Amino acid sequence: MAFLDNPTIILAHILQSHVTSDDTGMCEMVLIDHDVDLEKIHPPSMPGDNGSEIQGSNGETQGYVYAQSVDITSSWDFGIRRRSNTAQRLERLRKERQNQIKCKNIQWKERNSKQSAQELKSLFEKKSLKEKPPNSGKQSILSVRLEQCPLQLNNPFNEYSKFDGKGHVGTTATKKIDVYLPLHSSQDRLLPMTVVTMASARVQDLIGLICWQYTTEGREPKLNDNVSAYCLHIAEDDGEVDTDFPPLDSNEPIHKFGFSTLALVEKYSSPGLTSKESLFVRINAAHGFSLIQVDNTKVTMKDILLKAVKRRKGSQKISGPQYRLEKQSEPNIAVDLESTLESQSAWEFCLVRENSISGDKVEIDPVTNQKASTKFWIKQKPISIDSDLLCACDLAEEKSPSHAIFKLTYLSNHDYKHLYFESDAATVNEIVLKVNYILESRASTARADYFAQKQRKLNRRTSFSFQKEKKSGQQ
Repeated sequence: MAFLDNPTIILAHILQSHVTSDDTGMCEMVLIDHDVDLEKIHPPSMPGDNGSEIQGSNGETQGYVYAQSVDITSSWDFGIRRRSNTAQRLERLRKERQNQIKCKNIQWKERNSKQSAQELKSLFEKKSLKEKPPNSGKQSILSVRLEQCPLQLNNPFNEYSKFDGKGHVGTTATKKIDVYLPLHSSQDRLLPMTVVTMASARVQDLIGLICWQYTTEGREPKLNDNVSAYCLHIAEDDGEVDTDFPPLDSNEPIHKFGFSTLALVEKYSSPGLTSKESLFVRINAAHGFSLIQVDNTKVTMKDILLKAVKRRKGSQKISGPQYRLEKQSEPNIAVDLESTLESQSAWEFCLVRENSISGDKVEIDPVTNQKASTKFWIKQKPISIDSDLLCACDLAEEKSPSHAIFKLTYLSNHDYKHLYFESDAATVNEIVLKVNYILESRASTARADYFAQKQRKLNRRTSFSFQKEKKSGQQ
């Protein structure tokens, strides 16, 4: 720490320090009246005084050295210059000038006393307001439009009008569908009704939209107010309803289906219907199902069975396979073909082929016999053999036309087992022929291994007999 008693040097030091450290400039303004006169620090020496004036190596006085700030040091931020107060004042002045440009100055002038009262009155002239005539009973345009469209007010399907996509084409995803109306008159049912629906709508919403547009266009006959009474079926381009497929699920979104032609069909769930209405009975088969259309519930189950068999690719022949109908809710119980549909209290049945062989398994049901019941006291169980494990079907014995035995060979736990069946010769030969046809069409690994093993045994037996004959010939 240094002690200085010279006020001039102290003022010079403070002044130089505030130049670099005081951003506001207030300290510099305080000391502006106390400028340091460097000549007063060292007065001129007398001519005879040698060495009274101290000079530096470069000829400058020592007071100049004291005037420099001792706090100015070199550092890494020596190149950074903070924003001075002058720049802030210039920015403020620039903004004031911009604001002045936006303002318009109007010079106030004293009112001329020479203007007359008439001229002053014309400056703010009073306008006469016409009174509105009383209501003459003329209807507004909105009232006229509402009276011209009475069906819009009484349409029970107005809540589904929000799914109409005619006003959203190009902005929102929509779907255009041609809908045939089988319940319409004979002339208009041949022409579809074009409906544009929102792609996000469900099938139930589309049905409501169809009913809304149907009612809005004033079509006849009138529809049921309940949307659940109708369903959508797939239709051909000529309007024919494809009853082989079920109706579209009402809870699924419409964009899930790619059909552009549909048909609005009324549901029939109650048995007490008139003879003019149509009914659909669902018949489940092995590879799908069919919808059989009947006129009333008085039809017999035999007629439904004949229609279901005729609907299949191979129609039933006299000598062909036999079929029976079973309720879907009551399997393994045959339906009486002489009974009516009304007595069944069901609308879904299953078409079962009697004594059939499934494509994946061979199912064998034991038949109870009076003679066998006294000999075998253990009840035989049904057998099911996978078709891929079935190896061969051969005729084992044929003694007479009324008695023959055939053998089924199948693979079970890495071992070949045999099953023997007895019947008349004609039935046995037919079974062996059909089973071999099925086995030849299904090239299973178990069947190939069985014949390979059988061929190896035959080769060993042939070679053994040949060696035995050769030894006996040498002797």
